[in-house]
Amino acid sequence: MDASTFYGSILLHNPDISHLISEHPSGFILGFNRKTYGEEDWEELYNYPDFGYSFVYQNMHNETLGKNFGIFAHYNFYFLKRNLQLRAGQGISYTTNPYDKNDNFRNNAYGSDIMSSTYLMLNFHRENILKGLGFKAGISVIHYSNANVRAPNTSTNTFALNAGLTYDLDGGLSREYIITPDREKVTEPIRYNLAFRTGINESDIIGLGQHPFYIFSGYADKRLGRKSAIQLGADFFFPIF
Repeated sequence: MDASTFYGSILLHNPDISHLISEHPSGFILGFNRKTYGEEDWEELYNYPDFGYSFVYQNMHNETLGKNFGIFAHYNFYFLKRNLQLRAGQGISYTTNPYDKNDNFRNNAYGSDIMSSTYLMLNFHRENILKGLGFKAGISVIHYSNANVRAPNTSTNTFALNAGLTYDLDGGLSREYIITPDREKVTEPIRYNLAFRTGINESDIIGLGQHPFYIFSGYADKRLGRKSAIQLGADFFFPIF
């Protein structure tokens, strides 16, 4: 498990949200992680990442933006002899004060109370310093957006410094990683694919309503190895207004 607190700033990615950048947001991130040791091929190929779930609380310290509560699924990837950890999390967040044309018309960042959210953490990470207790510190980027399902949706990106503690529920018990010395080379024929996707979207102009869109795709792909492939195809976008 891990718990980190953070403090940062909202990045000015769009001048339309300049009136919302008045304070420094803060909050905390809680994570539950499960280690991998190579039972599946992908675990060894990606240097034995962790996977798990996390909760993010963020106080914008801005009455217009309110507070955000998010739940995520995430992966932790390791580098530099497992001293550098990169976490990528994807989930949904609830905001306490979305746009309202009468009561909160200044909030052009969040057009709905439920939003998609993504966050990244890059940490110096040391586990089991003392009886399963460890330390982590680094930087985070937290993104909130509803993908224009409902307008307005200028979104926010928070850049923050974070620090916290980790605790191994096994008390720091060590286990050997599975190493496969020789792997068979991946050889597959070219595969042909058809895909259909759909969704709803709203114009940036508030009040025009939600409309469906459709995407038809056709592509060919050829695997080059266990972690890569090359694709060639075309997409056809069909919006309805």
